Amino acid sequence: MLKNDLFLRALKGETVDRPPVWMMRQAGRYLPEFREIRDKYDFFTRCRTPELASEITVQPIRRFGMDAAILFSDILVVPQAMDIEVQMKPNFGPYLPHPVRSQADVDQVTVPDVTVALGYVMEAIKATKEKLEDEVPLIGFAGSPWTILCYCVQGQGSKTFDRAKEFCFTQPMAAHQLLQKITDTTIAYLKAKVRAGVDVVQIFDSWGGMLSPTDYREFSWHYNQQIVDALKADAPVIVFGKGCWFALGDMAQSGAAALGVDWTCSAKNARYLTGGKITLQGNFDPARLLSPPSEIKKMVAQMINEFGKDRYVVNLGHGILPNIAVDHAKAFIDAVKEYRVS
Repeated sequence: MLKNDLFLRALKGETVDRPPVWMMRQAGRYLPEFREIRDKYDFFTRCRTPELASEITVQPIRRFGMDAAILFSDILVVPQAMDIEVQMKPNFGPYLPHPVRSQADVDQVTVPDVTVALGYVMEAIKATKEKLEDEVPLIGFAGSPWTILCYCVQGQGSKTFDRAKEFCFTQPMAAHQLLQKITDTTIAYLKAKVRAGVDVVQIFDSWGGMLSPTDYREFSWHYNQQIVDALKADAPVIVFGKGCWFALGDMAQSGAAALGVDWTCSAKNARYLTGGKITLQGNFDPARLLSPPSEIKKMVAQMINEFGKDRYVVNLGHGILPNIAVDHAKAFIDAVKEYRVS
């Protein structure tokens, strides 16, 4: 029995005294205790070692007491499991030396047995649940198929993902086959995570906003909907599409438990576009955590007032930046815990 089920109650739309709070990428580089582990082990070693992944996951909970933990991992473990080589280069980011750019390349991509290829993630979930001791729910996550395709085709991060778009627009059949393989793998992966013990799953569509509304429906949302349909009976599903305000109406009809909102979409617009009947999550600008703590607290209280305390999860509009001071992150969390309806 969870000692703190505020997050789960907010996802169900129940009336709460205050909204729950967690931060995307809360287990990460802004924490000194994380940096100690980072200095000893490379990125994917941290992801693949259950003891390390679980320790990193619970670090922010110990320090700040958020209302949910999110498993330390990476969206690119999925293409790795599909026999696509992924490296994490220091001071560069993800690098895929053999990008997928032809039908022949797509044919080589496998749909793995996730319990074997990603078994280390399930072990990390079990280890994390032991460390959490039922204090708060645990979130598992995956990248959207479109976002994974972006890296698989581009071969690295990008401001435009022009190679990924070119692949979709010039070889649509191959692109859709790749997207379906990623979708099938992701569904199996998230289902395995739920069986291993996560309470909620989140889909990160980090690069969905790169597409026009029409192309988003074809190359991204079609596949996200498959994931929601497959998972919603097993666990609450949160969909976060960065820059995807134009799709919030469709997302609200999807069966997802909640929708993430980035900082470019106001609370008023997000509520309007979603019909006001679904839990929303977000949308504090991560860079605003660079503001003085007193200002952060005022802005958080204002944000809650604008969204309303019910059907709302306080979060950032994207992941926390690595250069955020610990006391500024604390101010963000404390502002929510101290919130009272005025």
